[in-house]
Amino acid sequence: METVLQTDQATKAFEGFVAINNVSIDLKKGEKHAIIGPNGAGKTTLFNLITGHLSLDSGSVSFEGKDITGTAPHRIVKLGLARSFQRINIYPRMTVFENVQVALIARDGRSFHLFTLGHSLNREESAELLELVGLSDEAEEMAGELAYGKQKQLELAISLASNPRGLLLDEPTAGMSPAETVEAIKLIEEITEARGLALLFTEHDMGVVFGISDRISVLHHGELIFSGPPDHVREDPEVRRVYLGQSHGAA
Repeated sequence: METVLQTDQATKAFEGFVAINNVSIDLKKGEKHAIIGPNGAGKTTLFNLITGHLSLDSGSVSFEGKDITGTAPHRIVKLGLARSFQRINIYPRMTVFENVQVALIARDGRSFHLFTLGHSLNREESAELLELVGLSDEAEEMAGELAYGKQKQLELAISLASNPRGLLLDEPTAGMSPAETVEAIKLIEEITEARGLALLFTEHDMGVVFGISDRISVLHHGELIFSGPPDHVREDPEVRRVYLGQSHGAA
């Protein structure tokens, strides 16, 4: 299967503390690959290294066979690799529709002015993205007034605006109710399947992880201690000792 994304011995330290140590992972085309580990294991740091929000001390990152080490985050997005963040990243004082419009305008490399919003720019594509994530009825609502789960749906629409082939989701169900979590995972599965996206995600909810992952990689103290199919991860004694044994389905 074709490799979409790869890190090779990625390493990052902060004032002597090694946050990521020689981590090599890959993401295959169409794969849903979860990165799990205790708090502080290095999951978000790894995402920041992949997407250019942090610079590597050593090692490399490649996307679709191209070395993207040191590439600026906005250029990585344009190459086809998008991400969401643990903290919701939307414009709360704009409408849901305008949030998606802004993302599409940025994708096209056009400058925009607030007065252009609500006019003809990317209206059809904005509407299609909102329909895709189930927010058509909320299009004219202020983004900051949406329920938390719907704000995460909006953030997903914004991530999809760049027409990515690879998608990184950092804790996509964090803070959601059980009902919101079920809806969010259903939506993520439908979209990744429909668009043929390769998905790399972090998640504390083990029900989500084992429910949708094709592969699971486990980080502990910045090191990759296991990577393999979900059933194999459950059975690995080291993984159970450092993570699954202490949480077993909880954050």
